[in-house]
Amino acid sequence: MGDLAKIFKAYDIRGVVPTELDEEIAEAVGAAFTDVTGASAVVIAHDMRASSAPLAAAFARGVTARGADVVHAGLGSTDMLYYASGTLGLPGVMLTASHNPAEYNGMKLCRGGAVPIGRDTGLTEIRDRTAEILASGAGPAAAVLGTVTVRDVLAGYAAHLKTLVELTGIRPLKVVVDAGNGMGGHTVPAVFAGLPIDLVPLYFELDGTFPNHEANPLEPANILDLREAVVEHGADLGIAFDGDADRCWVVDERGESVSPSTVTALVAVRELARHPGSTIIHNLITSAAVPEIVKEHGGIPARTRVGHSFIKAEMAGHGAVFGGEHSAHYYFRDFWYADSGMLAALHVLAALGEQDRPLSELLARYTRYAASGEINSRVADASAALDAVRGSYADRPGTTFDELDGLTVFGPGWWFNLRPSNTEPLLRLNAEAADTRKMAEIRDEVLAIVRS
Repeated sequence: MGDLAKIFKAYDIRGVVPTELDEEIAEAVGAAFTDVTGASAVVIAHDMRASSAPLAAAFARGVTARGADVVHAGLGSTDMLYYASGTLGLPGVMLTASHNPAEYNGMKLCRGGAVPIGRDTGLTEIRDRTAEILASGAGPAAAVLGTVTVRDVLAGYAAHLKTLVELTGIRPLKVVVDAGNGMGGHTVPAVFAGLPIDLVPLYFELDGTFPNHEANPLEPANILDLREAVVEHGADLGIAFDGDADRCWVVDERGESVSPSTVTALVAVRELARHPGSTIIHNLITSAAVPEIVKEHGGIPARTRVGHSFIKAEMAGHGAVFGGEHSAHYYFRDFWYADSGMLAALHVLAALGEQDRPLSELLARYTRYAASGEINSRVADASAALDAVRGSYADRPGTTFDELDGLTVFGPGWWFNLRPSNTEPLLRLNAEAADTRKMAEIRDEVLAIVRS
């Protein structure tokens, strides 16, 4: 039995296959998931990794052994799984390791209606029940085993998204999409069908070995091909998806990256126009411009910690119409409070296509500060590094501290957040200031402390 504490993260399950996560564990998790949720049926989808279909089948065996049925949606993106959970009202699991390298796999779990399951909302109980099942064998099987029904939900997913964003009247757009050999190559053709879009596809072939680059658009090296293709083809914009296509990264017509905070502000303004006075959720590493812009448009900004299960819970608790993270996750009340990179991409396409300016000009008013982007550091002792940074800034005039998630330090005209990753052995730094010089000064000083 592997170390379950290692693969059960704050809001999902993730580990190296097969040394940390294998079919035996997946089957046990399927049984435990059914026990804890009391589900009579579960919907399953998986990404294109070589290990995903076998792990999905093992998870299904665990579910059916408990007498519950399985609706198997097959290949899909994570937000397609949320669509299936929402429309069918069933608990669900997505077999994916998202943006992690090829040797990883994992599971994202939800209750019916795409309600998230995280460490504080059932994942700990599922981990403990999984351990019991692995320790005692398969556990009691139901008198009557559940059945597995295959159902194609891709067409319904694509049609549903297009009811949430008006795109029929937009001007024709040339769009480069880099799927990174991930699930965007499966879902983008279905969603873009019938729209006035001239699609230039990059790496749409499904391949869990990621032969061209890792499917993680947050790493600048992974969007170089997209940036070059946008300029080469004279495209209006570029979009990159991660491995399970629940995150999207936007590149403007010049081939320049667009901050997810800028996308958050853009979509927030669009949603506030439809739902005046609504709450907008943003996590604590989102640009300070986001709450400013939300307030300017009559909305109520609400700040939360990083992580999709946390944001989803805050979304539901506030009845928020929209939420955005600097990691390029975007959440929508009209999508069961779940995140959808594809829906965020459609909002960007609609905003661009409704007017004649290039994307860089359209977005200029949403970008106000200089940001470092997320910078990762591997350290032997994360707690000691955090304490060292806290001590360095403790007596400086005008500074305040916040420990909602890691350590956030606010100073006059600047802030930074330093927090441990929930999925990798890293400390993550995000810094922002009124100008590039001050941002670089703060960034370099914090990194010097952390890396020493």
